[in-house]
Amino acid sequence: MDWEKFLDPYRQAVEELKIKLKGLRRQFEIRGTHSAIEFVTGRVKPVPSILDKLKQKNLTLDQVEDLYDIAGVRIMCQFVDDIKQVVHLLRNRNDFEVVEEKDYISNKKESGYRSYHMIIRYPVQTIYGKQTVLAEIQIRTLAMNFWATIEHSLNYKYNGQFPDDIQFRLKRAAEAAFLLDEEMSLIREEIREAQVVFSNKKES
Repeated sequence: MDWEKFLDPYRQAVEELKIKLKGLRRQFEIRGTHSAIEFVTGRVKPVPSILDKLKQKNLTLDQVEDLYDIAGVRIMCQFVDDIKQVVHLLRNRNDFEVVEEKDYISNKKESGYRSYHMIIRYPVQTIYGKQTVLAEIQIRTLAMNFWATIEHSLNYKYNGQFPDDIQFRLKRAAEAAFLLDEEMSLIREEIREAQVVFSNKKES
């Protein structure tokens, strides 16, 4: 398999999605309202990770296009309510098709993981014509992202088989992160007002 050629449309999809989603943030700012999007990141899964995923799912190399997270984009939000707003905005776009949604915020994973996932079909224009690829958009708060980043690192170390004490502390940390989100949501209007004042001072 020519991985460079295969992954190129996925790389293009990630770069285009990052530009478009960052554009949404600018539109909030131009309108002078709170931006539901704090920042956007993206990546294409490395080849060894793709091969690992195929093995986990008992798929052959011929089925690699069935993987929905080769192209991944992550949207970070300040508040849980912002996630709902971003999901609404993405559902109403006509430059890609949402094919599946996974709400791990209302229905957290056993590990404590929380995030909102949207799997999309995204059309990429190449020199060979239009090619549609699957991509995953993850939408989460900063607190959720901090927890998920740590859990992801530990997952590599322990290969998914966490010792009981690590698992216990991860679950406690997940609940603490969720409590932080809840507490911040209760004072979000005061936080937003303070951020506007701070932003105006920086510009003056």
